[in-house]
Amino acid sequence: MSEFISRSTRHGHSKRGYDETWEWVQALAIAAILALVIRYLVFSPFSVSGPSMLSTLHDGDLVIVNKVIYHFRDPKPGEVVVFHATKNKDYIKRVIALPGQTVSAQNNMVRVNGKSIEEPYIDEGNRTADFEPVTVPKGHVFVMGDNRMNSSDSRSPELGPIPIDSIVGRADLVFWPASDFSFLW
Repeated sequence: MSEFISRSTRHGHSKRGYDETWEWVQALAIAAILALVIRYLVFSPFSVSGPSMLSTLHDGDLVIVNKVIYHFRDPKPGEVVVFHATKNKDYIKRVIALPGQTVSAQNNMVRVNGKSIEEPYIDEGNRTADFEPVTVPKGHVFVMGDNRMNSSDSRSPELGPIPIDSIVGRADLVFWPASDFSFLW
């Protein structure tokens, strides 16, 4: 009888070990699938390239982009967005004006519908060159880099106001390097 119990116990341990291994494999597979879903559908990392968003963002900063927010609401002025500038290149800029609004700059002040806007994210001494009024078309936003003298943005004829449907998402958080960690809203 004791021989029967020891064999049974031995097989019970191997069965339990198999069950535990299978549970770990399932848990890891679910975690990997959730990570992929979150990475490609909800949040995505983006690497800042160039000086156009200084001093808010620096070349090489890594940011988390919220890819779902604009499925529920439209962009708002002041938000930092990532968008498809060309087929192969994404840009990161700040929303300045919305569809139907008229934006211009005079005497280093950006105006929306004729009123100067507050821009606490612009460093003192960072100048905004004058530009003639532009009315933002329906379904578009007007974006500008925070480093106004070194930014290719909606002021350039090549880019102009950007279609809202070309926006990848809102940049929410700088997560790397750790010294630049900050929320962008």
